[in-house]
Amino acid sequence: MRDYRAFLPAAILFMGCAFMWRARSQDAVPLAAPLDQVLATLPGYRVQRQRLSDDERRVAGMSQYVARMYYRDSVPAFSTFVSYYERQTQGKTIHSPRNCLPGAGWEILSGGPAVVAVDGVNRTLNRYIIKNGRASAVVYYWYQGRGRVVANEYRVKWNLLQDAALAGHTEEALVRVVVPVQADDATGSDDSNRAIENASALGAAIAARLSHDVSAVLPRA
Repeated sequence: MRDYRAFLPAAILFMGCAFMWRARSQDAVPLAAPLDQVLATLPGYRVQRQRLSDDERRVAGMSQYVARMYYRDSVPAFSTFVSYYERQTQGKTIHSPRNCLPGAGWEILSGGPAVVAVDGVNRTLNRYIIKNGRASAVVYYWYQGRGRVVANEYRVKWNLLQDAALAGHTEEALVRVVVPVQADDATGSDDSNRAIENASALGAAIAARLSHDVSAVLPRA
């Protein structure tokens, strides 16, 4: 039986050339509803909008974004970040948090794919445990758009090349949830594991709600 994997590099090269050829002719696809509607309120939490600097936004290259911190009893409980790209071209594509987090001083301790139920459908997201000094957190992130929810970065790139070449549009959102691991709950190894489990459970619940809300504002595939 012929091993089709041998043709994969040539296929990727072809799709890359097609992406470059179609990049300038891609349609910029606006959101179906304002991004501000995404998890704007949550019972039991106080919500505070966060802002990126002009330099941060220029480097990231997104069309729109919304970043929020959610407090419970004045304590930061978790944060969310959704960046939307109306079109992706060379030099202006979504940056993976796996590359951005170490640059911001965070060390990735462990992680990988995690299955989260969203509206009754199991979705595979990325889940990582990160640390910066004495602070640690659980991060969920994924890519959402053009009818897909994807965690794998290689699959995201392949979809991008394919849709740029064949469909002529590449709109997509990066969605992220960060839940601090409460240090007061981690006085020993067992307590530390329990604190991580609690943060992971909260992160999964917020990720499910966030993915639902993002679907409501994205353009229809």
